Amino acid sequence: MRLATLLLSGLVSLLPLSSSTILQNGQLRETHFQETKIASVTSTSTGWRTYEPNAPEISYKGRWDSKHISWWAAPGIKFGFTGQNVALTFGEHTSPLVLVAYRFGGLDWQMTNITANATHQFISPSTRGLNLTLSPQLPQIFELRVTNWGLGVQVRAVHVSSNSTLIKIPNFSKSIEFIGDSLTSGMYATYEAFSGFGYNIGAGFGDVEFSITAYPGICLTDAVCWDNPRGQTYQWFHTQDTSPRAAKIYGTEPEEWDFSAHPSADLVIINLGTNDNNTHNNLTSAQYLTSYLSFVSKVQKVHPNAQIILMSLWKSFSAVGNSYRQTGAFVDEIYQVYQHYKDEGYVHYFNSTGVLQHNDYGPGSHPTDWGHIKVASHMMQYIRLKFGWEFGASGPEIQHETLYWNNEPNY
Repeated sequence: MRLATLLLSGLVSLLPLSSSTILQNGQLRETHFQETKIASVTSTSTGWRTYEPNAPEISYKGRWDSKHISWWAAPGIKFGFTGQNVALTFGEHTSPLVLVAYRFGGLDWQMTNITANATHQFISPSTRGLNLTLSPQLPQIFELRVTNWGLGVQVRAVHVSSNSTLIKIPNFSKSIEFIGDSLTSGMYATYEAFSGFGYNIGAGFGDVEFSITAYPGICLTDAVCWDNPRGQTYQWFHTQDTSPRAAKIYGTEPEEWDFSAHPSADLVIINLGTNDNNTHNNLTSAQYLTSYLSFVSKVQKVHPNAQIILMSLWKSFSAVGNSYRQTGAFVDEIYQVYQHYKDEGYVHYFNSTGVLQHNDYGPGSHPTDWGHIKVASHMMQYIRLKFGWEFGASGPEIQHETLYWNNEPNY
């Protein structure tokens, strides 16, 4: 259930802020999302200059299709601009009231719910930090991310002030591709994909591009798993995910993803098998091992210069005597895949055992926000030590609304 996108009853669009329901430890978490919807803007509207969604100045992050519809987990857009206004018009294939995060420059993320077939203004003359007179940071940058994994937006147009322009922001030189299921996509985390360890790692490095091709319930093996019609050994090669909205728009014929049209990944991180390991999906360890061996080879052909990291699985935690113990999944099989490719030099093994403790897991058998941060932190240090990647983030917010502190010294 995508709790972050359910509106409270009685909400009306006239309110300056929109509120949504997020459950935090089973209790309602106070939210104050910005109300950004404005009157429609067209190419002939006074005071605005309109760019089509295929404008070269707009950089699309993650997977977007030929209709400029976003897919998978935490996709986004990024561009520079001049002037004092930025608005986006969203198309009919935008999920109702999907929650997005947006920010100006390196300031904190803001949240808002998006309406299909509507225009939302994100930057205005009152935006904090806009057009600084002292030590201005140019170009001015706008960034937007879909927070969810099963919902998305369709970009129909980008608008700036009539005398302003968009500016192409060059991609970072390094990129990461995440391939996973509900764990990588942040299911049950506060802001879903936007709180998941995939996003935390990609955004945490600061100076890398990243794409999170992950969807809850999906198997590695090409099989029906938790209502997902195909596994990642098939779906990863396609633009759309396995969501009901993808089936509604494209049926059983999703677009193939054109890898050649995008920069090849330098690093691929795979966390798959938790769903294959569930008895509900009736798959054997032999099927899983065969699928994994084949999949790694195919990933390497797509990204021939990439280093591939296979993550061990932390399936669950259970009470044992007077303590708790982690239960893995396909421990031997994943290590066998690593051993098979080890001498070729591009496959590596990240042992996640011990990173999480039982209280880093929520009731839905998925990491808490803090659990995701722990996984990301350990993986980032592994990448840093293994491949020499230095941390590029140096201040701008990565995780949203995790600012907890205590100012009371005597208690």
